Amino acid sequence: MSALPFAFAYPAILGALIALPVIWWLLRLTPPRPKTEVFPPLKILASVLKREETPAQSPWWLTLLRMLLAAIIILAIADPVFNPRTNSLASSGPLVLFVDNSWAAAPDWERRIQTAVALVDDAESAGMPVSITFTADPTNDAVPGTAANARDKLRATEPRPLVPDRERAFQALRAALNGVKPGTLAFLTDGAAAKTDDATVRRLAELQPADLRLIEGDATKTVAVTAANNAADAMTVKVTRLDSSRPASVALNAVDAQGRSIANGRADFRPGQSVATSSITAPFEMRNDFARISVDSGATAGAVHLLDDAFKRRRVVLLSGTGADEFQPLLSPLYYIQRALQPYADLIQPTDSDLAVAIPKLLVSNPSIIIMADIGRLPEETYEPLTRWISNGGMLLRFAGPRMAAAPADDPLIPVILRQGERALGGTLSWSEPQSLAEFPSIGPFAGIPRPVDVVVKRQVLAEPTPDLAERTWASLADGTPLVTMKQLASGQIVLFHVTAEATWSDLPISGTFVDMLRHLLQISRSGGVTSETRGNARVSESLPPFRMLTAKGTLVSETGSARPLIPKAGVEPTANLDNPPGLYGSEDGFTSLNVLPDNAELKPLDATGINAVREGLIGGESWSAKPALFLAAFLLLLADSLIVLFMNGAFSRSRPAGRMATMIAIAVAAGFLAQPGTLHADDSRPGDDLILQRLDNTHLAYVVTGEQEVDNISERGLEGLTQFLTFRTTLEPAPPVGLDLTKDELSFYPIIYWPVSATAPMPSSAAISRIDAYMRNGGTVLFDTRDQISALDNGGNVSANGERLQAILANLDIPPLEPVPSDHVLTKSFYLLSSFPGRYAGSALWIEARQGGREPSEKSAATADGVSPILITGNDFAGAWAVDANGVPILPTVPSDEAQREYAYRAGVNIMMYMLTGNYKTDQVHVPDLLERLGQ
Repeated sequence: MSALPFAFAYPAILGALIALPVIWWLLRLTPPRPKTEVFPPLKILASVLKREETPAQSPWWLTLLRMLLAAIIILAIADPVFNPRTNSLASSGPLVLFVDNSWAAAPDWERRIQTAVALVDDAESAGMPVSITFTADPTNDAVPGTAANARDKLRATEPRPLVPDRERAFQALRAALNGVKPGTLAFLTDGAAAKTDDATVRRLAELQPADLRLIEGDATKTVAVTAANNAADAMTVKVTRLDSSRPASVALNAVDAQGRSIANGRADFRPGQSVATSSITAPFEMRNDFARISVDSGATAGAVHLLDDAFKRRRVVLLSGTGADEFQPLLSPLYYIQRALQPYADLIQPTDSDLAVAIPKLLVSNPSIIIMADIGRLPEETYEPLTRWISNGGMLLRFAGPRMAAAPADDPLIPVILRQGERALGGTLSWSEPQSLAEFPSIGPFAGIPRPVDVVVKRQVLAEPTPDLAERTWASLADGTPLVTMKQLASGQIVLFHVTAEATWSDLPISGTFVDMLRHLLQISRSGGVTSETRGNARVSESLPPFRMLTAKGTLVSETGSARPLIPKAGVEPTANLDNPPGLYGSEDGFTSLNVLPDNAELKPLDATGINAVREGLIGGESWSAKPALFLAAFLLLLADSLIVLFMNGAFSRSRPAGRMATMIAIAVAAGFLAQPGTLHADDSRPGDDLILQRLDNTHLAYVVTGEQEVDNISERGLEGLTQFLTFRTTLEPAPPVGLDLTKDELSFYPIIYWPVSATAPMPSSAAISRIDAYMRNGGTVLFDTRDQISALDNGGNVSANGERLQAILANLDIPPLEPVPSDHVLTKSFYLLSSFPGRYAGSALWIEARQGGREPSEKSAATADGVSPILITGNDFAGAWAVDANGVPILPTVPSDEAQREYAYRAGVNIMMYMLTGNYKTDQVHVPDLLERLGQ
């Protein structure tokens, strides 16, 4: 290489420049002017005719133009070459070539080989040995040898899709030289630092070469994609570049597994900016089809970012045993799950509160995970489609709670057999202390997650001991009891957290560990739209064979070469190396991507500050001849000279001016709609609208129509009697009661539904049961009345026929644990002070939702509707005690006959209604003294 800016290939031609004065003289030379004689008869014509005169000599500026033309022709024939290459190798030692054959060297690899071969040819001419070292090869024979051997090595080497291992290559070079100082040491570098503290140039300078050269390519082509995140509405891509001196914009392309481009984006760099973040906007389903992201302008392995199943954004369905509480969101079972998964998954919640209707609709959307928070019983017709969905690869993730604790133990969609009830740790009557979490097993989806030291569990549901319980346990407490269990069901999994999804049973949902656990479960779930079996927990520790390998030019090939299987390690992000080059590891059923650069890496220039090294470019680009440009300039000057001469000779003065074009184009757009669509108006005359408005404007007491005339009449007259009592004794003025058909009527209009249980009435359909279950889940309350003084709800006592029918109905409802109304419950003081709740009979207790976790009476539960129980059960025949005829006279006597009992029955009805409408209002009054004290009153 030469430091001269340019040279002439034929310098002898420049001798023709001495002929320029002669050319000047010839151009200025003109014939003598003729002598002019005036002929008198033609004097008149001289004033009429236009005289045409020929100048005696050419103008000076035209002569200068022709001189310049001659000089340019002479220079073009001499062939000036900019940045010419000359043989200037140092002869004090061998030629040493230190060559980067990394991914960044792939775009101009042929020019690098040409540059290296040219240096080898110069060394051969000078009789010097040549040493070659490649920084991305596993081994190097760097002992100086013949030039022919060096040329063979250069032509046989290909760039590799790896970051150069310059330290390994330098050690091999130093050992091969064995103290011999190089003459010329040429470092053909890709220009990028291989690591943060890359001191390769400084290490090469320690070899004390007589001439150290840094030969670089075009740094603007070195661009890499280092991260891709499938966000909620778009995919964010991080791109880094090596040359940040100028603004730049690179096009991004998202490609599917078949190589088809399905989305595009663009990353813009400002001057001085080496990392840019862009986004590729596409629908959820299209983004899940992305197989790789690439930079259009860079055909390198670094410009391609491979994606795998873990990248695909999952669709997650959220179901809860209770409705959302907008006023107390922190107590909602789904609140912490939503906050943990929202950045990483598309969350779907049902639009229909009836699970029998909602679950089939949600399964059509092909979710990856269905999460159920404290759902004890599912509608019978949903088990079969859910089981089929899990078998096809879905994951059912369930969280415990009071409803699950009270559910039957033979639920097929629970991974283990549960004991009835829940285990309280650290309660008033318990000797045990709240338990912390044990270390997560090394084999399982939670491997690598550090054990949280500040998380304790106060309540849990317990699993019955079975021989395979340890194999199904993914996480456990410090005392060994399971915290998370799993059951494999064909290609899918059923996972159970033995605590609630909110913070009433444990601190886990409000910890960062909860987010990590859900993210790990999200990663092992099947990706949306994929029907084959994906990786589960058994594959976390197994080796993944090489499946598709990435070449240095950014293409995937099936030849795996010497690549070894990839062995994932817990908590360690795999990096590309000589044993595991970039590509896909696994099989068609599931694979892991391994990219050239680590996530969020940044390209930085190679540090050569303080080193006396000459920077040069590759041949074939920097060296270029000016001959074509000079000949083109000469042709343009000759053309200009010809036009000037023609103009001066009057060739253009006799030409007729071009005609003026006067064409007018008329575009008439007379397109209009022949018929405009009419404006749509709501049909206010639809049947049922007036009735719906009437139901919304007034509070109605409602009862279930059983189909038995006598029972329904008593229910109607009983609620009518209670309505009249409420009107007389309270400010509430309900409208007439309403009879409901559970299969057709809207239930959400009514705060409470009275259900007289009758064994002789038709059994409600599964659709009716599902609708009443949805009504209770969303804050409604059902008052079941067996009308037979039932005193026990279990199978241990004597159960009447109506009681058996009630058990059959409750078997299909997801209800919480029940208990008789405690003496300090808000029901006993919501309007009247009561110690019991009699009806026509007085022997049955009133059953409500049991308090959980040993809460004090002043503490609110996590239930919806401000702590109102979704279910009330009695056998005292409330409607029979309330029933009156048209004159207001009671229809049925109390048992025993006692008008005071009827009065208390009415008062019980008033308390129940106030409880329905005000919730824990009375309970909240315990805080009034503190509030008044705070206000200074």
